[in-house]
Parts: sequence; C-alpha cells; structure tokens
Amino acid sequence: MTCDSNDLLERLLKCEEELEYCKNDLQTWTDALADFSEIEDAFEPDGRIRLKGKTILDVGTDCVKPLYIALKFEPSKVIGISENLSGYSFASDLKAKLELVTKTKVRLFRCSFFDTEGFGEILKKEKIGKFDFVLVSKTLHHLRTGKCIARERDRKHDCEKDETEKNCIYKFEEGETFKRLLELGKKVLVYEWFDPHETDEDKVRGRGGYFTIKEWMRIFEYLSGKYKVEFIRPERFHLNKESLDRVCSMLRQVDCICFFVERTTM
Repeated sequence: MTCDSNDLLERLLKCEEELEYCKNDLQTWTDALADFSEIEDAFEPDGRIRLKGKTILDVGTDCVKPLYIALKFEPSKVIGISENLSGYSFASDLKAKLELVTKTKVRLFRCSFFDTEGFGEILKKEKIGKFDFVLVSKTLHHLRTGKCIARERDRKHDCEKDETEKNCIYKFEEGETFKRLLELGKKVLVYEWFDPHETDEDKVRGRGGYFTIKEWMRIFEYLSGKYKVEFIRPERFHLNKESLDRVCSMLRQVDCICFFVERTTM
C-alpha cells in the first residue's frame, strides 16, 4: 500500500471509531429517556410532581437522567455518582451547558456507593445532610456485597478457580443495602430491568448479575415487613404481606419493575 492509502485507512478507522462513540452516546440518551418515562411517576404517585427545592441522588448515574430531571422538574440539586464516568463522553460538558438553561445544580462525581468516606466528602462539599429522593435505576443488582451465591445457579462454579470473580455473584443483602439507601434519602425510587438468563454486560467481579424471582421475593418479603413500599410499574399497588403472591405472579410476566420505598410513619 502507498503512503496515501495508509493515511486514508487511518482516517477511515478514526472516523469509524468516532461514529461508534456517537452511536453509543445516542443509545444512552434514548434508553435513558425511555427509562425516565417509566420512573417519573414514582416521585409523586398522585401525578402532581413537585420537585422545586428538592434534592436528588442518582446512584450509578447514566449522566442523562439528571439532565431530564433538571429540565423538566427543576429541583434544587441533582447529584449523580458512578464508579465509571469515562464511558459518557458528554459528562464533562454537562454542568457548564446546563447552567445556561436551568437553575438546577447538577453535579456528577466518580465515586462508589460503597465509598462512605469519599461520598461523605461529596456531601460535605455540596452541603447536603439527607436527600429528598434517591434514584436507583438499573443499579440495584450491582449493590451486592455478600458471599458468592453463583453455585446456587451453576453447581460447577468454583470460586477458588475464578480468581477474577468474573463468574461470581455476590449475595444481595437487602437489610444493609436499604438501610444505607434510606439513610441517604427520605424516599428511594427503584427501577430495575432483570433477566436471569441474560448476561449482565457491566458486571464487575461478583457485583452484578440480574436478580432471580427467588431473590426478588426474598427482597420484597423483607421490605413488606419493615417499610412502606408502593409499586408504580407495571401496575400500581401497595406491597404488604397479603400482596406478596401478587408480586410473584407479576414478576413472572414482566422484565421491568418500578417501585419506591419509604420509612413507615408511626
């Protein structure tokens, strides 16, 4: 090949790479918009969403939902945290550009939900004691911290032979996780997609792996006896001990659910 041909090939490869970035960004925006249409009613189930002056924490942010929330509802502040913001090429420009169109302060931080010290510094810097809302969108299954339960799904699984924990799946400890979430916010909104038969592409070590129906039922059994839980999608109803059978039937027919959790008032 000639020098001109090599140069042309390099430019084509660069264009192809840039196009792939653009496609990924577009997919992120369209997915986030579709998700948000399913989530927004969870803020105020009566349909009158009043977020002005409110603060929102977006755990495992996709960097797009904070934008939609800011433009549509104008809360006081939206904080998004994620262990990896590098996958969102537009994130670095978001803050400056948003200041031109909304009074809502949007802050995005590279921080783990499990980094209590680092996150504590963020709260101190942003002068927030407790959020009004905590949004956990397609992230709850990544908040696994217990011992590996992969052998329950695959008897051949051996943690000792899986040093990278690529195929490990930590147990989800609902007690500790929801206690922590409700320490951070008055109301926790959960939107979750799940399919135990699909691969969780952004799974990190043993943190990840979609919930099975058995896991979901254990989670909801725990929540129904301790907190106020209201389902928003796919249908609206209050969760209690009597409605657990209804949940089990629903989970077998859908792959997306949305609900919120609050402390019960005495």
